[in-house]
Amino acid sequence: MLFSKKAKEPEKKLALLYPENVKVGCKADTKENVIRTVGQMLVDSGYVNPSYVDAMVKREETFSTFMGNGLALPHGVEEAKKEVKASGIAVMVFPDGTDWGGETVQVVVGIAGVGDDHLAILGVIAEQMLEEGALEKLTSGSADDVYQMLKGEE
Repeated sequence: MLFSKKAKEPEKKLALLYPENVKVGCKADTKENVIRTVGQMLVDSGYVNPSYVDAMVKREETFSTFMGNGLALPHGVEEAKKEVKASGIAVMVFPDGTDWGGETVQVVVGIAGVGDDHLAILGVIAEQMLEEGALEKLTSGSADDVYQMLKGEE
């Protein structure tokens, strides 16, 4: 009986972004539907619990996640941190734009960050978006192009 308990296997660390979490050629939709779609991508990949999606919508109701330059970065409210299981992102690209509270957004990056990881994730995205022509590359590129640009690896 001494060795009857199975040793707990270490959990596999999730990548920041998976190719299947990049959707290009998206059609305009309501801001809430877009947030729920990108949030569900985070749920489906195991980054967050389902209730985190509601927290993303709640965040947007209190403070817009529009960052300028055609970019929105929806994420959950502070109280929802406990719903994050692993840090990760999901990306939706709207070549023709989608309305984001009166602003036009072409790239939506849903973010889930464990602890302060969301700050590092924001840094990776901001760094990529500062490059000349970054928005054009994202909006006209293939899903693989977008994945390569935002996967967060050197």
